[in-house]
Amino acid sequence: MRDVSLALQAHLDGGVTTLARCWVVRPLEGAAVGFTEHDRDLVLGAVMCRAATGFAASAMERVTGLGVGDQAVAGVLSDDGLDEAALEAGAYDGAAVEAWLVNWAAPEMRVLLGKAEIGEVRRGPQGFEAELRSVAARLNVPVGRSYQPMCDAVLGDARCGVDLTAPAFRAEGAVVSASVDGRVVTVSGLGAFDDGWFAGGVLTALSSGLTFEIRASGAGSVELWRAPATALAPGEAVRVTAGCDKRFVTCAAKFANAENFRGCPHMPGNDWIASYPVRGEAHDGGRLAP
Repeated sequence: MRDVSLALQAHLDGGVTTLARCWVVRPLEGAAVGFTEHDRDLVLGAVMCRAATGFAASAMERVTGLGVGDQAVAGVLSDDGLDEAALEAGAYDGAAVEAWLVNWAAPEMRVLLGKAEIGEVRRGPQGFEAELRSVAARLNVPVGRSYQPMCDAVLGDARCGVDLTAPAFRAEGAVVSASVDGRVVTVSGLGAFDDGWFAGGVLTALSSGLTFEIRASGAGSVELWRAPATALAPGEAVRVTAGCDKRFVTCAAKFANAENFRGCPHMPGNDWIASYPVRGEAHDGGRLAP
């Protein structure tokens, strides 16, 4: 049950209201920022909720029990609010969000509608939309390991053990050119690497620290999964790091790291489970792998 003050309840019961919604975003690091759909700035405690961000909200869904309620907020990127660089760098990933209903004529009269965490952020040329996930959404996060043929370690982490700072798995250079949409980037210093060596890896802009996932690589260039919000300019220093497709053969041949493989490469697949005896094949009960 929400704690509505007597003053705000009287205002709600009056028939004519002066209400607006505000959001206070508290990132894991850094100061809180505020936004409102009202046409002027509102102050909530020590946080200025800015109106110049073009924020708007969808309907808020609340469910009983352990169901996951969702809401989305959309806005136009602004230097006074969330900017493209901060969103691209993940500065607001997992940030806590407070949704408030505020009497804009007297901001001290307000009620907390709910708390959530920022989930998926979709960016476009004109703005962005952020998904707000309730605390119950954490119950949907897988915990533990899965019995699967693919490796479940992150390349380069403690469970994997591969040293990604080794020259064989990392190269630094400068942007030579980029395609019109910014997805294909030619980088100096990649000529010595095989085609596909950096597929599944990341490209890091050294000046900003922004990282971009690589879809494919070859002929001294890399193709990104999505275009950067700000195109990489010729001459910009970048680092390109190798990727892994999580297969045992790749772990052994590319990284010489078979002893740390965190999957079950010899488990039978669906085709084997659904198979049946065929005349002429050996059915001696032996193991599938040598």
